[in-house]
Amino acid sequence: MNKVVAHADAAIHDIADGATLMLGGFGLCGIPENCIAALVKKGTKQLTCISNNAGVDDFGIGLMLQQKQVKKMISSYVGENAEFERQLLSGELEVELIPQGTLATRCMAAGYGMPAVYTPAGVGTEVADGKETRNFNGKDYLLEYAFDADFAIVKAWKGDTMGNLIFKDTARNFNPLMAMAGKITIAEVEVLVEAGELEPNEIHTPGIYVHRIFKGMNYEKRIEQRTVRKAPYAA
Repeated sequence: MNKVVAHADAAIHDIADGATLMLGGFGLCGIPENCIAALVKKGTKQLTCISNNAGVDDFGIGLMLQQKQVKKMISSYVGENAEFERQLLSGELEVELIPQGTLATRCMAAGYGMPAVYTPAGVGTEVADGKETRNFNGKDYLLEYAFDADFAIVKAWKGDTMGNLIFKDTARNFNPLMAMAGKITIAEVEVLVEAGELEPNEIHTPGIYVHRIFKGMNYEKRIEQRTVRKAPYAA
């Protein structure tokens, strides 16, 4: 089955107002740049975005925040986005902050078809407010529900026409978990090859999880904060 679509606009054509999206990436590493740009151009609004972070002011999900397209952010870390902070403090944006391990586990549970999981993360904190707590072997755990996302949008290094994906280095991050978890998974890749060309042992996400795939272009791959060593003193 060929799952290839022509470009990002075609891949996200049916993402409607009010949809819930998972967006892969960690910081600005491994984010689906092309799909985010297409969503900004399309102007889809009232979105609930599940992502490790909220991008920066002028890149990633930050571009969607600028256009007031996001109704709610479900994230783990949001400290690099001034517009996010402004919308949060003004009450324009609903925010659910989640421990990073819990975020990953709730993605995994959705991919595995599990309705919920128990985790010790957040017990005794504001994270536990309103949640069921259960004691196992003398230790308290919170009940956390699996995510229910309409779409998962991920970015891989290489993929084939059947949707098999290979992620590169740290850009793997949340992408494989989210690729498993969406009702419809959209993958953008830097390199697109025919089915059978990928080494099976190198595949991170089997094509069974991916519904649409396309070859992206013009990747910027920005770095949030570039830090380099000072040049050694030249005599």
